[in-house]
Amino acid sequence: QVQLVESGGGLVQPGGSLRLSCAASGSISSVYSMGWYRQAPGKQREWVAGISSGGSTGYAESVKGRFTISRDNAKNTVYLQMNNLKPEDTAVYYCKLAGVGVTFWGQGTQVTVSS
Repeated sequence: QVQLVESGGGLVQPGGSLRLSCAASGSISSVYSMGWYRQAPGKQREWVAGISSGGSTGYAESVKGRFTISRDNAKNTVYLQMNNLKPEDTAVYYCKLAGVGVTFWGQGTQVTVSS
């Protein structure tokens, strides 16, 4: 079993920045990808960014150029640096870990962008 714990959410003004963290613990294989998803009220959960075990990254068009995903394999932690935040970025952000045949989700962390 794998546990994912997110942190770093909060309230920020438009144009501000936040850094989310997701720490994984438990039985983690050496090969896995990690990603961030978000779900706004009344909307479906959507993919935001992902990073492979080798460090390749991908981003949704809506966040490209503003968000950066990174990982520290020694700490089994993935980060999401979010800059130039907009009100439409308001959502609960979830961390996901995908291994061979398994997927785990964190509990989510709220990000609110408002003046």
